Amino acid sequence: QVRLVESGGGLVQPGGSLRLSCEVSGSVFNPNVMGWYRQVPGKAREVVATSTNRRSIRYGEFVKGRFTGSRDNAKNMVFLQLNSLEPEDTALYFCYYNPLTIPPSTTPNWGQGTQDTVSS
Repeated sequence: QVRLVESGGGLVQPGGSLRLSCEVSGSVFNPNVMGWYRQVPGKAREVVATSTNRRSIRYGEFVKGRFTGSRDNAKNMVFLQLNSLEPEDTALYFCYYNPLTIPPSTTPNWGQGTQDTVSS
């Protein structure tokens, strides 16, 4: 059992910045994938930034250099710095954790989600 607790996010004006944090606690398996997804009503959840323990980061195509993902393996924490935010970035942002087990895990873990709203 793992628990994902997110913090950060909120309301910001266009062009502004936010920083999200997520702590993964409990039975954390290594290696693993941690990161962030986002979802807007009526659309599928999409990847924002994910990385393995080796910190190779995969970004969604829409990021275009505006967001930076990072992680602290010692603390089992993952972060997302969002800069140059646009109204289209308004979404519910979810922290994500998936252990890289053999055989592969079929049950990824999600945080409760944090609402980020970009509006003037």
